[in-house]
Amino acid sequence: MTADTTNATSVADLERLKVLHNGSKAPLTFSDTEFERRLGGLRTIMAEKQLDAVVLTSYQGIKYYSDFLFTYFGRSYALVVTPDDQVTVTANIDAGMPWRRSYGENIVYTDWKRDNFQFGVSEALRQRGITPKRVGVEFDTLSLDTHAKLQGVFDGAALVDVAQDSMRQRMLKSAEEIEVIKHSTRIGDLGGEAIRAAIREGITEYEVALIGTEAMVHEIAKTFPDSEIRDTWVWFQSGLNTDGAHNWATTRKLQRGDILSLNCFPMTCGYYTALERTLFLGQPDERSLELWNVNVEVHRRGLELIKPGAVCKDIAAELNEIYIGHGLLANRTFGYGHSFGVLSHYYGREAGLELREDIDTVLEPGMVVSMEPMITVADGQPGAGGYREHDILVVNESGAENITKFPFGPDHNIVD
Repeated sequence: MTADTTNATSVADLERLKVLHNGSKAPLTFSDTEFERRLGGLRTIMAEKQLDAVVLTSYQGIKYYSDFLFTYFGRSYALVVTPDDQVTVTANIDAGMPWRRSYGENIVYTDWKRDNFQFGVSEALRQRGITPKRVGVEFDTLSLDTHAKLQGVFDGAALVDVAQDSMRQRMLKSAEEIEVIKHSTRIGDLGGEAIRAAIREGITEYEVALIGTEAMVHEIAKTFPDSEIRDTWVWFQSGLNTDGAHNWATTRKLQRGDILSLNCFPMTCGYYTALERTLFLGQPDERSLELWNVNVEVHRRGLELIKPGAVCKDIAAELNEIYIGHGLLANRTFGYGHSFGVLSHYYGREAGLELREDIDTVLEPGMVVSMEPMITVADGQPGAGGYREHDILVVNESGAENITKFPFGPDHNIVD
């Protein structure tokens, strides 16, 4: 595939595709057995849907089945899976890194001609003797433009959605995945401790966030020395900025009496976990303490409800009744929890496993979910601010193991 372009005198002499086995394969996050288990599940989906191949283009799809986590920057990426093997299709700007950090083969496409990405995808199948009639793709993340271009290179082939089936496979975690998630949750707790120790009057939100991030990054490097170090972050909020769960840190300085939100997100090998806690700088007023305790009540009950056989929507319905009893149902801002695995704030979502009123998924051993109730009281009202707690649980045969150890509630998180 790779032509000899040593003496190239113009861009026209440069190849469209190349093989870049530069260096040697890096140690991957999981064993070969684990990747074969995942790919075997995908090939079962292929057989059920009578697919000749699958072309995955999402962050979570490519990462889950190959261990390669790409950086978009306006270029497309794919993992092409056939009944017999798999190959990533990656941009020349990444050179040999995708091959080093992926399970399977790799084709590199260059910038020297338009639509080289689509050409690379089609070549991956042509080289394997496959002229597809049915190709699996991910409808939930595939843009209209990419869909149209893939349809063009697979002229006459049907593009069939595999996103939902793949998501359901990801919802059940293996022992290797759970081990990574447990380490990541522990690292989140360490970030929380570093943040709590840094809280004082006059320090800014972003300074606290940097302290928590640095603590987690060092521990990730220590625990996963062969991994890429990337994407770990903290949202630390105070006062009015606590009203939303996904509000970024600002330059606001902490003041005595502030409600605070600690949110640690260690990213270990593409696997996201989270620690979220309500704190106060100094003693909270009476209404704030009352609201905080209500949310802790909901959180405690939610932890009890997570067990095999529980239905997501039933958990949400029961917790709603507690808020209704306190007149706070309208102060909820999102669902009570969600699945964990290959996801981040810019990619991935196992939407079939969320603790919401419209989800009828039954919890099973091997699922990993959060319990994270939140209420927000508007600025100017007594007890204004956002209150939330967040623990991660691994569902097992007899119940669920709470792997978050950082304490929650007024007994632990009033910083004086």
